[in-house]
Amino acid sequence: MQKQNYLLVTLKGIAMGAADVVPGVSGGTIAFITGIYEELLNSIKSIDLQAVKLLFTGKFAAFWKKVNGTFLLSLVCGIGISIFSLARLMTYLLANHPIEIWSFFFGLIIASSVLVAKEVARWNAATVIALLAGAAAAYLITVLSPATTPQTWWFVLFSGAIAICAMILPGISGAFILLLLGQYGYLMTAVSELNFPVIGVFAVGAIAGIISFSHLLSWLLKNFHAVTVATLTGFMIGSLNKVWPWKEPLDTYIDRHGVEQVITERNILPETFDSGVWIALLMCLCGFFLIWGIEYAAGRIKKNG
Repeated sequence: MQKQNYLLVTLKGIAMGAADVVPGVSGGTIAFITGIYEELLNSIKSIDLQAVKLLFTGKFAAFWKKVNGTFLLSLVCGIGISIFSLARLMTYLLANHPIEIWSFFFGLIIASSVLVAKEVARWNAATVIALLAGAAAAYLITVLSPATTPQTWWFVLFSGAIAICAMILPGISGAFILLLLGQYGYLMTAVSELNFPVIGVFAVGAIAGIISFSHLLSWLLKNFHAVTVATLTGFMIGSLNKVWPWKEPLDTYIDRHGVEQVITERNILPETFDSGVWIALLMCLCGFFLIWGIEYAAGRIKKNG
């Protein structure tokens, strides 16, 4: 990547961070449609024993070059800026305008799945089966109920590894995986109370998970590109069940702040076709065309060098 594009990488990181803030939406989806997914995987994959040796022997320039450091730093800065600046806004919107914001992301994911599907050069029986399998897997994940699991160090470590893998998979939300593993509330409390031992164990699991999983994904994309991309497209399609705007709570609980939280819910159709539905449709279209706009802008930038 050329130096003049690192600002663009930071902007893509901001978009990824914004997606990761929202439950049910994956930053991996944004990485894929903005054309940095494979470079991200390869950069993470390059953090190996050789890179560690370069770092600890003081060969910092060689280490930085090997791990594509400027790219990763630009991306991480963008993600951090987005998470810290948008977290409060997204929390407000999800609490006060849930139908509108979920409609926006519904349109976003539809557009994303179409664009990712275009990366499959040739559709055949294998890619169609992969698409259906990915969609079924993502759908099943979205309808699972949160589990009751131990809050021991080894399970926190395991949760970190699994959640970070989900975060770089298009269509699957890492935050939702933590909810399914029964660790979301525990980890959010640890973060808010600055419980560094728990945060540290989770971080170690996340680092180990993303480095090892990036090798697998990179290998799959290199050797089975069409089938892998078709599977990722299926993940996006299956995840639409999670972001459907109109829902009815089935089971709830009261959190430690005395606020009622939804555990399970089901999708329903709007009761009346009123102005609220039109606004939701408009937000869906905004999300759809935003993704196409990002794709168009990225194509123009790539064309102009």
